[in-house]
Amino acid sequence: MFACICKRVRECEVRSVIQGGARTKRSVAEACGAGTGCGTCVRRIGQLIDEETGAQALSQAS
Repeated sequence: MFACICKRVRECEVRSVIQGGARTKRSVAEACGAGTGCGTCVRRIGQLIDEETGAQALSQAS
């Protein structure tokens, strides 16, 4: 599924960038271009950041 239709960036690409260290919408945009077109996807990118950083925190606590 596309996270950013304008730049044709898939959710899995955004998740990979976040797992690689991107922690803000701006850093995700710089890494893969998502969120730099019309901006409609910026909210979803924020959700993906929350999901991935939460998942990483849980795995580190285990």
